[in-house]
Amino acid sequence: MAAAAPQTHRSFDALQQEVNDLLDQAGATGAVTLVELGGDQAQTWSLDGDVKFAAASTYKLPLLMEEAQLIATGRERSSEQVCFDTGDWEDGWYIDYKPGSCYTRGELMRRIGQNSDNTAAHMLVRDEGWTQALNDYASQHGAGESDFYYPNLTTTNDLAHLLVNEARGGAGGDGAQARLYPLLTHTAYEDGVPAGVPDSVTVVHKVGILDDAIDDAALVQGGPKGAYVLAIGTQGPGGEPGWKLVADISRAVWQFESTR
Repeated sequence: MAAAAPQTHRSFDALQQEVNDLLDQAGATGAVTLVELGGDQAQTWSLDGDVKFAAASTYKLPLLMEEAQLIATGRERSSEQVCFDTGDWEDGWYIDYKPGSCYTRGELMRRIGQNSDNTAAHMLVRDEGWTQALNDYASQHGAGESDFYYPNLTTTNDLAHLLVNEARGGAGGDGAQARLYPLLTHTAYEDGVPAGVPDSVTVVHKVGILDDAIDDAALVQGGPKGAYVLAIGTQGPGGEPGWKLVADISRAVWQFESTR
């Protein structure tokens, strides 16, 4: 019987050069991690993927993963209520929080996933045990180098690991995905990774925005040759040019994946 042909590893040099050029042209710094999930030639590539940067609202990704897993496995219920404490408040999408007001987990998760609401996230972080509990969960699911919530630092490698773990069933399986993925699809923030792929493609993602930093961690479900995870962290220029940079990097990755 003939020996199997050795696997040929594709070069990511062209993609790395294009991403570096995009960052230079935008006057920005950044990190990118790509994990291909499908096919015999699936590979992983990163540009400064282990460099820590401000996580901003991407800490809400492991928070939502944990909530979805707990509900899917029956340890919590979507209908359970969590009540607002004045220490939870932070300026954000919703302004209806008052002392004594209570919300179901499902509603808080919707507010976090669709609108990245800060107060809703603080309520669930508090309910689950604050910073240490969140980081313990994140570490168990691939984000071992991050310090989420406080001081709230992460890497694109860690963000990618979280989404890969979820996609491969390691955080509650199909039941958790069925709750989580719709919350992170067609959100109020679609100008990053989703803007770099065709409109027909489903992108499950969580953004983070802080001053001139824009982060986007995404599962692109309908890639040209299979699903892939793409995590991007940028510093500068922020605003519309910053979103364009993230979208341009996403587009470069999509085009690269088309040549697999």
